[in-house]
Amino acid sequence: MQFTPEHEQIRDTVRKFVANEINPFTKEWEKAGMFPAHQLFKKMGDLGLLGIKYPTEFGGMGLDFSYSMVMAEALGDCNVGGVPMAIGVQTDMCTPALARFGSDELRKEFLAPAIAGDMVGCIGVSEVTGGSDVAALKTTAKKDGGDYVINGSKMWITNGMQADWCCLLANTSEGPVHKNKSLIMVPLNTPGVTRQKIEKIGMHSSDTAQLFFDNVRVPQRNVIGQEGMGFMFQMLQFQEERLYGAAGALRSLDNLIDQTIAYCRERKTFGQPLLHNQVIHFRLAELRTEVEALRALTYRAVEMYISGKDVTKLASMAKLKAGRLSREVADSCLQYWGGMGFTADNPISQSYRDGRLISIGGGADEIMLGIICKLEGTLPGKQH
Repeated sequence: MQFTPEHEQIRDTVRKFVANEINPFTKEWEKAGMFPAHQLFKKMGDLGLLGIKYPTEFGGMGLDFSYSMVMAEALGDCNVGGVPMAIGVQTDMCTPALARFGSDELRKEFLAPAIAGDMVGCIGVSEVTGGSDVAALKTTAKKDGGDYVINGSKMWITNGMQADWCCLLANTSEGPVHKNKSLIMVPLNTPGVTRQKIEKIGMHSSDTAQLFFDNVRVPQRNVIGQEGMGFMFQMLQFQEERLYGAAGALRSLDNLIDQTIAYCRERKTFGQPLLHNQVIHFRLAELRTEVEALRALTYRAVEMYISGKDVTKLASMAKLKAGRLSREVADSCLQYWGGMGFTADNPISQSYRDGRLISIGGGADEIMLGIICKLEGTLPGKQH
């Protein structure tokens, strides 16, 4: 991966933004169970950070995904996981299909204000009965006159309590499950939409909601691209989401190892620094090597993606490795912090709570393994 001066400028801008506009307030946001998304996103929009890869005619920078990856990695300097996750939903999860396949009318109405930071978006895919099993979703959007009438609910929706609109995946016909779904832009102030906040064990600064749709009417022109293409469009969105998630883990993992080295150098037991124990410095060396391997995999996948190649397998591998390594690094480092690592306001315990989601959200580890096996040709066919 060859980084340009523009890459470095974005990296520097994001790190300064994290230091000045995010990290000083995260304790307050964690306690509140929510950060002020409209306020923070507007500041990011003013810096151009919410539309790095999107067309200039809608307020974006018109750059390729490698610049988004640089931003995601730099956001790893956040001392909580919830805020960069919510930013990623805005930039790389609820907007890619809209930007790529949406009509100019839809992009003016929803994408441009999202890039400017004037609107907060969310993505509505998961449901109570189907998280990673996207084909099994039950929410329907039935035609009535010139409208869709939407009924159903969506679960675990990041930004859900504050979002102005939802990029919603719903069944628009009775056809085969991979061809009967459409992505529809739904303003969340539409009559019939209600929200319920979900309390979580981590990612506290990011609001998460269950959304309910009771005879919600939106114009049929709000469909992204062609009706029935929603499943495919969402699979494409997942690729950027998974690459973003892998890149977002890198700096966070490096920071955890750095902090643990510093702590173990200062902390003395039995007359010597903890770091002098071979079991500790060897283990930290192993973990650092694993992070560098994940970085190489992520960079390679992004490089292939921006050159137009199919990176489904590599993106799935990077997502799988990011989730598992986040658990492994946080667990190992917490052990070396001892009792301090089990206190609530410790950076290691924060990562232990927040990082656990990476193996679940955006496609669980098991889904990633299934995708990899399918592309390896090792996944058995269905037995009848």
